[in-house]
Amino acid sequence: MSQLFDKTTSALGAALNMRLIKQNIISSNIANHETPGYHAKKLDFEEALARAVDLDGNRDLTASHGEHFAIGSGSMKNVRPDIYENPEGAVNNDGNTVDLEREMSTLAENQLMYSAAIQLINKKLASLRYAATDGR
Repeated sequence: MSQLFDKTTSALGAALNMRLIKQNIISSNIANHETPGYHAKKLDFEEALARAVDLDGNRDLTASHGEHFAIGSGSMKNVRPDIYENPEGAVNNDGNTVDLEREMSTLAENQLMYSAAIQLINKKLASLRYAATDGR
């Protein structure tokens, strides 16, 4: 059975989902920048996404246990980001580790990356529409 969408489209879809999660985490950090004792959270999904896309050509590897990371094709739905306390944050007098300026710049970067992924998906769908309508 052939798939309608290729690996790139699946990767872009997974990236959009992760960007949405990252947007929520950054927004939470910004909302709590004056909360005493709040520790900023960080999300890294690029490595998990690269494993799922199989950029290193490890397609012949398989996960033998449910706790193992997904590898190779068909594992886009299993991509999970790593969410943890940001170790780069400096602790303020009230115990808060949110750097508001850094969070705002990360928010802007994340928005740009989300918009770029949306544009790429739109281009892929436009090419499918073009092919389906025989170029009309």
